[in-house]
Amino acid sequence: MSTSALTPEARTSALDALAASAEDGQELDVLVIGGGVTGAGVALDAVTRGLTVGLVEAQDWASGTSSRSSKLVHGGLRYLQMLDFHLVHEALTERDLLLRRIAPHLVRPVSFLYPLHHNVWERAYVGAGVALYDVLASMAPGKRAMPWHRHLTRSGMERMFPDLRHDAAVGAVRYWDASVDDARLVTTLVRTAASYGAHTASRTQVVELTKRGTGAVNGAVVQDLETGRRITVRADQVINATGVWTEETEALAEDEGGLRVLASKGIHVVVPRDRIRGDVGLILQTEKSVLFVIPWSRYWVIGTTDTPWEESLQHPVATAADIDYVLEHANEVLARPLTRDDVIGTWAGLRPLLQPGTKEGTSSAKVSREHTVASPAPGLTVVAGGKLTTYRVMAVDAVDFALGDRAKTLPSITDRIPLVGAEGHAVLQRQSRRLATRFGWTRAMVDHLLHRYGAMVADLVALAEEDPSLARPLEHAPAYLRAEIVYAATHEGVLHLEDVMLHRTRLTYEQADRGLSAVDEIVDLIAPVLGWDAERRSQEVTWYRERCEAEEAAALEPDDATAQAVRERVPDPAPLVPLGADAQGGHKPGSPEDSRGAAGPAGT
Repeated sequence: MSTSALTPEARTSALDALAASAEDGQELDVLVIGGGVTGAGVALDAVTRGLTVGLVEAQDWASGTSSRSSKLVHGGLRYLQMLDFHLVHEALTERDLLLRRIAPHLVRPVSFLYPLHHNVWERAYVGAGVALYDVLASMAPGKRAMPWHRHLTRSGMERMFPDLRHDAAVGAVRYWDASVDDARLVTTLVRTAASYGAHTASRTQVVELTKRGTGAVNGAVVQDLETGRRITVRADQVINATGVWTEETEALAEDEGGLRVLASKGIHVVVPRDRIRGDVGLILQTEKSVLFVIPWSRYWVIGTTDTPWEESLQHPVATAADIDYVLEHANEVLARPLTRDDVIGTWAGLRPLLQPGTKEGTSSAKVSREHTVASPAPGLTVVAGGKLTTYRVMAVDAVDFALGDRAKTLPSITDRIPLVGAEGHAVLQRQSRRLATRFGWTRAMVDHLLHRYGAMVADLVALAEEDPSLARPLEHAPAYLRAEIVYAATHEGVLHLEDVMLHRTRLTYEQADRGLSAVDEIVDLIAPVLGWDAERRSQEVTWYRERCEAEEAAALEPDDATAQAVRERVPDPAPLVPLGADAQGGHKPGSPEDSRGAAGPAGT
């Protein structure tokens, strides 16, 4: 397999291929709506079955829930309390598949301490639960991917986490799960799908679902938000994987059926690594949710919350109350309490929570505790719920459901399809010392590169050989090489500056200034690749700077409504088209009168 680059030219070619689907004999087998982890997984599953596939996303890849998770690949200890052993086993199997075969470069083991407050009954209770967790993981095919859990005394616990308050626990159980850069996982899934022939286009919004004379959905009208171009896409099956936008996308079919999905907000805060002394993570029970303290290279990620969300779906933000809640609960166990001054970044995401039952008119459904696949109209399949870890299972279920009896002759093979960068990753690891010597990279830098790119580090080496200046770190963001920024523009589907800052790097929350000090150098690197003139360069910087200022201001507000009002004063680089009741003049969604303006739903 040759690895496809996600370039602006490739995106244009993909849109042309989608437009050609409306011609006789060119109809796609599957059109996937939504470029988060589920949609990207669906596209990869479908294309590796030999189907012709299109994948569209209204904003950047992973711009919604899939870049705003806790960044964990895990089985879900909490489901053991519900006695849902099948679900935990399924998630642990997927975790180990990602670690061993599918994405060993992106997914890495991370251990957590579960602090204990009682040395006898709680140690026995928690220890039994974690032991069962390990046993279920051992039932996965192949060699065990993680170490077994361990019991720690108070002194052993304090050696691993010196900043855990002495009176916070009498000991702990140490167990293992895994972490992943969620946005990179999605981009890698999209690149893998494109490499197998899927037609992928970001910043492309579905504005209408089309139907045959029989009433069956047979495609969509999509709009390129970069140019305003509208095209009709024909497909035998359409799969809606739009997460919290599920009901808005279903509404485009003008049927009454479908899934019911509510949004729940979760936020995370980021503090510098040297602010908390510890070598492992923590998992803490709160009155509302589970709180993780997660080690991430140069910093700690602390979260999450779980609160109802009733505002606009596109730009959830952390409020002052959210941040205070996280800090308060973390400080209950930390010897050196954190303050707002320690927080260098935050993010907020929306979980798509399935509601019981389906809408009237939904013909059938496959349901698990975590996700549901249903058909609100012939030709339209909807998949919703689930979590990052089980994206592949969701994708298999969605494509199986859409294909019906055909799935028996075209079974999924994604359990043995490595993502781009996985093949050859082990070889590059063994060459890491040579690379470090050759380019003057530190061991930490080489590790960083291998974790992000795997075998595709060879592409960065090629860039550095052609232009040695690209082998240098960014002056004001030295955790990243200049080559990485160029590579984001040449290979990873960047269309705007914010795509680099939010999703190809994590600078928007890794640095106290949201990476603004590095923006000029970053724009200097990507502007020639993307053909930006001086006016466009200035506009991109303005868009990103105003976004940062709005999110900083929103984090000072006390509640969701006022915080969201502050955030939404800032326009997006490629605004969504208003649909339905939000469309100007109340005209039909997808009609020529639609213009680029306030947020609309489909494809995010």
